[in-house]
Amino acid sequence: MTRARTSVPPGGGRQPTRRVHPQQQRPQRAGSLARATGSMAIATLVSRITGFLWKVMLAAVAALGAVNDSFTVANTLPNIVFELLIGGVLASVVVPLLVRSQDDPDGGLAYTQRLLTVGMTLLAVGTVIAVALAPLFTRLYVDDSTGRANADLATAFAYLLLPEILFYGLFALLSAILNAKQIFGPTAWAPVWNNVVVMATIGLYALMPGEISLNPVKMSDPKLLVLGIGVTLGIVVQSLMLVPALRRSGFRFRWNWGFDARLKEFGGLGLWVLGYVAVSQVGLIVSTRVLTAGASGGAAIYSNAWLLFQLPYGVIGVSLLTAIMPRLSRAAADHNYRKLIGDLSYASRLSAVILVPISAVLTVTGTSVGVVLFSWGRGDIAQATRLGDALAVSAFGLLPYALVMLQLRVFYAMKDARTPTLIMVVMTAVKIPLLYMCKAMLSPEHVVIGVLMVNSLSYVVGAVLGQLWLWVRLGHLRTRRVVGVTLFSVFAGGLGVAAGLGVARLLGGVLPDSNAAKAFLSLIIEGLVAGLVSFGVLAALKVEELKPATAKITRLIRRR
Repeated sequence: MTRARTSVPPGGGRQPTRRVHPQQQRPQRAGSLARATGSMAIATLVSRITGFLWKVMLAAVAALGAVNDSFTVANTLPNIVFELLIGGVLASVVVPLLVRSQDDPDGGLAYTQRLLTVGMTLLAVGTVIAVALAPLFTRLYVDDSTGRANADLATAFAYLLLPEILFYGLFALLSAILNAKQIFGPTAWAPVWNNVVVMATIGLYALMPGEISLNPVKMSDPKLLVLGIGVTLGIVVQSLMLVPALRRSGFRFRWNWGFDARLKEFGGLGLWVLGYVAVSQVGLIVSTRVLTAGASGGAAIYSNAWLLFQLPYGVIGVSLLTAIMPRLSRAAADHNYRKLIGDLSYASRLSAVILVPISAVLTVTGTSVGVVLFSWGRGDIAQATRLGDALAVSAFGLLPYALVMLQLRVFYAMKDARTPTLIMVVMTAVKIPLLYMCKAMLSPEHVVIGVLMVNSLSYVVGAVLGQLWLWVRLGHLRTRRVVGVTLFSVFAGGLGVAAGLGVARLLGGVLPDSNAAKAFLSLIIEGLVAGLVSFGVLAALKVEELKPATAKITRLIRRR
């Protein structure tokens, strides 16, 4: 057996000797990135579909108006507070630190227990404070000066939904422990159970008579209580689903208040990550206020369009990042920068050949997707069309978004939390003036379309900055190959868009007059043409990265 070669970091340095605890779970069979990514992709696909399904159900029973807007804003608050407290740190810093702690004599058990103790205590205190400050949060994010938003209803929902912070934290902490052990399945499937609970909640909401009172807003309103408590219950179920898997892994939790010097490292990295989250929230606050000052339904339309935008990334990108994060962390810990660069290059190229053609399909079919999904029940064709238009014009940001997320993981694997924060500062500085331009220059109905386009543009800026910064930090990144594959993918996607729009023009006078039927047929026909042309051109150009991508899809189909 040959010994793996490692690269020495700039300035020298010896390869550290690693001690492996006898009970340390680092299964070698999970070392295959393709296998881990493929298995998680199925779970993530089901999770994203069911998650989006309950959004469609909510739009059908509550429309894309004031109630949906208020719920959407309130439902984002637990995520925002959680990220500000500890969420960003958990997602980006904890897994690398847990991987490194596996070299401890006890396999990292004590270190993990201390992290859990500190994290859960912080989250519990933060949850209590956040619920008490619910009115301040909603007033910060909701601009009701135009009379198109209902801050009181958003506050009522916030009281019921903010307790989710504690359970978001529990889920993230347990997920980090499982991922560090390279156990990915339970964390991918748990959100599905959350979505099932929420779908049942919306079904019960639809069966209850009457409407939610808007003036005045009543906390005792049965429909408000059902929706708020039921959605929170879903997050509780999601977090508890990980407990059996953690016990099977051999981990046993106990409160550990002892001090570990490495917690200083956690705190130092965490402060920069907190800065990253705080800066990003400035952009989110401005976005939400611009949306709620526009036409009614803007916040709900943005949220649903963003979910649709993230669906392909969630299936491919999240699965890829979750599987690759322990590999990046181990390569960085071992100073194996050749392997680190190789994994980064491979993930970037694979993302390009998969996500750019999907962006082409969304560009062509975005409007049809909006009408097909959101014109049911109490849904409005005009609102659904706005949602689809917003998705279509922002689809170009899919690959830049995925690259930014990947680059952040590389920085964090190298224990560099400062650079991502500085990149986010630049992205936000670009974003905010453009958001205010949308508010000033666009009609209220078109503000949401402009906001989503600005969001995608900011990720283009972030992806370019991240690549340049990594080049400065690591040197040769195999950038030429990544750029080459990306340009081939963009060329193929451009031809796919042209073909899809050409077919749309030909079908203009042939399809039925019914909005729903016409949108459905357009979605199928134009989407197939755009997708087949995009991937067909990549195949004709013999782009090597298309082979592993199609192999993954084939394996997914065979497993189902």
